[in-house]
Amino acid sequence: QSSVFARRLSWALSSSPSYPLALISRRGMRRGEAAATVRRFSAERSASGGEEGKVGPLHGVRVLELGQLIAGPWAGTVLGYFGADVVKVEPPKGDPIRGWRQLDETGTTTGGGDKHARNKRSVCIDLKSTEGRDLVKKLSAESDVLIENFRPGKMEEWGLGPEDLEKINSELIYTRISGYGQTGPYSKLPGFASVCEAVGGFRYVNGFPDRPSVRPNLSMGDTMAGLQGVIGILLALQARNGNKRGGVQSSGKGQVVDVAIYESVFSLLEGVVSEYDGANVTRGCSGSTLTGIVPSNLYRGSDGKDIIIGANGDSLYSRLLDAMGVPKEDELRTWDSNAKRVENQDIIDAKIGEWVGMRSTEETLQILAKAKIPSGLIYSVEDMVTDPHYIARGQFEEVKIEELDRDLKIPAIGPRLTSTPGSTKHPGRSRPGQDSKEVLQEWLGMTDADITDLINSKAVIQND
Repeated sequence: QSSVFARRLSWALSSSPSYPLALISRRGMRRGEAAATVRRFSAERSASGGEEGKVGPLHGVRVLELGQLIAGPWAGTVLGYFGADVVKVEPPKGDPIRGWRQLDETGTTTGGGDKHARNKRSVCIDLKSTEGRDLVKKLSAESDVLIENFRPGKMEEWGLGPEDLEKINSELIYTRISGYGQTGPYSKLPGFASVCEAVGGFRYVNGFPDRPSVRPNLSMGDTMAGLQGVIGILLALQARNGNKRGGVQSSGKGQVVDVAIYESVFSLLEGVVSEYDGANVTRGCSGSTLTGIVPSNLYRGSDGKDIIIGANGDSLYSRLLDAMGVPKEDELRTWDSNAKRVENQDIIDAKIGEWVGMRSTEETLQILAKAKIPSGLIYSVEDMVTDPHYIARGQFEEVKIEELDRDLKIPAIGPRLTSTPGSTKHPGRSRPGQDSKEVLQEWLGMTDADITDLINSKAVIQND
């Protein structure tokens, strides 16, 4: 029995990949149909290698995560998705992020956890106590990777710095994520992503030139820093383990991975430094356009919806003019190089805007798709969760939230690996310290009596 949604999905998947799936009327899809399809594609994805228990590429790698909030925990999350055994050490009251943003009936982040807690076991240890710090040392001795994002110098104050732990585990990859790095005059300053995105230069180029700079409604700096942490960890693992094909011998040694949030943002700035040094040009805000690239802008249709058109290649621009029905003798045709188009950007954008404004965005996108011009709507999360392409690519998974007895849709992880894809084993522990006893027994071979003593001293908390 074929539904309208299923027919649309089948048609979309059989069409040219360049066809904008945004054209399919997502508003016509019922939530139940979309959810059922998500479950079907999730099952197919699992059958191809993403199911729980499948050995991931990082299987056997032990990660001890001491980070809080976003940057450090996101690095641990990515590693956990691809098979690493990640143990998250939380303070007695839990990671503060448990109480941030949208809260569920339990008073914690929607779903009883957060994306930064997925696929991790939670151990609750009081690092302010001597017993707690000694316990972290013992766990570090059994770890391949340690991740922390405390203020620089804090781990050293606790006797848990890189030099301290190297004495007990020379193979440990010690990953540090902070606002400004471990060295330099700003290293001791507090470094939240909002400030580091400004210092890193991103906020200077984001927004409109006649208004204050703006911030995306995301902690972009933290997430970028977490990803740089992952890259650093994987490179350090490769250096430690060696590369036979490249003739690189195993060092057998760990090293420190020093990630700064401002530097992770700075790395996104493309040619900004070279433009300044070589041409004395300071790139600033350019609104909805991209400096020096024309046409690439946002345009509004007669229905009030906005679309993005990127026709900044010479052949793309020519095809766009054909699609718009621009006469051969029109001056728009004479601007056949990007340099010429940059000089006449206002005229070009005005002409495109006038053309787009004469018809609905759906009609415009159909015309542009036929001409193979990159274009699309600006998606909200509502658009995403019902979009056939997102669903066909397995971009959503559903997890069971036991405490609330319901399913929750979450994003899948990338990149996609054909043989060893990442997968969600669990959505994150709903209570800090749920795995304290299990981890201490498994990693350290502690007895019930040993663990009971730690719990009684409040160095460890077990939340069953």
